[in-house]
Amino acid sequence: MRHFGALRASALALVLALSPGVAFADSLRQALESAYTNNPSIISALLEVKATAENIALAKSAQRPNVSVSGNFTRSFTTDEMFGGNVDARTTYDLGLDFRQNLFDNFKSDAQIEQARAYTELAKYGLDSAVQNVLLATVQAYYNVVRDTQLVQIRSDNLAFYEAQLKSAEDRLSLGEGTKIEVSQARARQAQAVASYKQAVTQLATNQATYERYVGKKPKGLSGDFDVAALLPRSLEQALDLAFANNPALLSARAQIRVAQAGLDIADSSFGPTLNLIGNICGIGCNPQDSSMSGQSARVTLSLSVPIYSGGALGANVRKASLNQAKTEADALAARDQVQEAVVSAWSGLQNVASQIQSAESGVEAGQAALEGVMQERDVGQKTTLDVLNAQAELTTVREGLISARSSRMVAAFSLLSAVGRLNAIDLGLNVAVQSADGYIAKVEDVWLELKNLD
Repeated sequence: MRHFGALRASALALVLALSPGVAFADSLRQALESAYTNNPSIISALLEVKATAENIALAKSAQRPNVSVSGNFTRSFTTDEMFGGNVDARTTYDLGLDFRQNLFDNFKSDAQIEQARAYTELAKYGLDSAVQNVLLATVQAYYNVVRDTQLVQIRSDNLAFYEAQLKSAEDRLSLGEGTKIEVSQARARQAQAVASYKQAVTQLATNQATYERYVGKKPKGLSGDFDVAALLPRSLEQALDLAFANNPALLSARAQIRVAQAGLDIADSSFGPTLNLIGNICGIGCNPQDSSMSGQSARVTLSLSVPIYSGGALGANVRKASLNQAKTEADALAARDQVQEAVVSAWSGLQNVASQIQSAESGVEAGQAALEGVMQERDVGQKTTLDVLNAQAELTTVREGLISARSSRMVAAFSLLSAVGRLNAIDLGLNVAVQSADGYIAKVEDVWLELKNLD
């Protein structure tokens, strides 16, 4: 009756592998916190937001004065004849202050500031998207390791079962109660179980490497328990409303419209006049023709420029900007359709996998009872070894399907969170410092001095 011992061991291993009450080293929450804090993709996206925010300061500089100190030192030589004449050497120098202030540019700089802010908003949504992508990839890697760890255990138990059946068939053959065909059949299934087990081990190693890539450390006894139900929308309509309000892809498309509208304003402003105030104050060497004279000088100029003809470039820029704006509006409609499709797909997938789990749980219970019955009938000669092998194969398939479905349910739940724009540190309640560039953007908006760094 060694096969019953193997069967009990297999069942016990399955219960332990699937039980949420077993103590494990790394929870999903810890993995998400580690990925959020350390993943270079999120860090890169945060730095991109800060770098893009500097364009706001660059755009604002067009409305602020430019002041510089200028100085010249000249040593000149002249002679009154071609060769051998007297050489007159003179030294001139001057030191002054130059000033330039834009008084009016037909609101071009205002539009440039608005566009810079829109680009910064776009970069912020890029950061949100990066966070969602990293967290979702972490969830996928986490549950892939959980699934494959359980599959390795299942296939290890399955291999032990087939080895026991092979030994039992050989024993019956030696006693004259079995046949060589039964031994061959058991040996063939045992070989298949070896190959299946090795495949599971290889797949587990691959997914462990993926986990380490996102989390930053090797997995240690993952559990797979996370209370995500409270975060999920209660209906498809609610899911769509959340997605239209929060999905980073859709918000990015709307920010692109804002960028394009500002670009059109910039192009339109090129048709208007510009007025600049230009000043110069000379403090030293103000009269280079007569070095004996000292004193200071000052000059103020109002410079007005009105475009009349630029070879058609101004009109082309306006038409191009207008077309770009229309394109971004069309892209936003396409993004809305894509987001809606993603939400419906995630919602349907979550409902479907729930049905798969229910079916698989019933299948495991029925398969377990069927296997025990077939083995008892085999022992009294009513069933063959092939019947037992087939029953075990069917039970193993259903068990593996249940493991995969349970992992898929969690991935589907987090995919739905991603689609509705709620896969972030705040909504998940992660114990981390939220990665945000809002403080940096506020400093950039207010900076006037020529600072090399902002704390």
